Amino acid sequence: DNATLNRFFVLHFLLPFLLIVLVVFHIIFLHDVRANNPVGVESNIDNLRFNPYFVIKDSISFFIFFIFFIYFVFFVPNMLGHVDNYIEANSLVTPVHIQPEWYFLFAYAILRSIPDKLLGVLALLFSVLILFVLPFIHNIELRSTSFRPVYRVLFWFFVWNFFLLTWLGAKPIEEPYIIVSQLSGLFYFLYFLFFMPFIGHLEKILLQI
Repeated sequence: DNATLNRFFVLHFLLPFLLIVLVVFHIIFLHDVRANNPVGVESNIDNLRFNPYFVIKDSISFFIFFIFFIYFVFFVPNMLGHVDNYIEANSLVTPVHIQPEWYFLFAYAILRSIPDKLLGVLALLFSVLILFVLPFIHNIELRSTSFRPVYRVLFWFFVWNFFLLTWLGAKPIEEPYIIVSQLSGLFYFLYFLFFMPFIGHLEKILLQI
């Protein structure tokens, strides 16, 4: 109804301000903890000042991103859109196959792979909220994958699984996409809740030997 629509409009208006607050907190914590280097070995000798090195480095990255952003906005604005968005709304006809934007497809694949609605919604929420517990799960001193071959293989398998979930989210709700989505979703949660803590704990034991 109209009230729900207004609430969503307010939510979309407030989210950018919430993101700004999160960015400020990120900068504060980054200033306190410092950024990790690719090797993963902390040393005061290798420290670099934020200005001018990181300012120039981030400015170049922002400039490259801005070029692609302008290209998509002004030249191909419909490239990442869905064709159903151009169909006139009809409350009597529901599209056969609906899907969210591409950056939500991985969570959407997890949602619809679970038959129970409540469990599906909870899995959808936890697929995003689980990222906030990463600092407590991934608490090993050596976080770089340079000296962690087992974790490196597992990490790249997780990346592949994430893109697989994104691809599955755009597919119809039918076999074999359902069972593959269930297996991929299961690995998604096992990676954070089991494999990452287990490998970290195992590496701590091996470092003490």
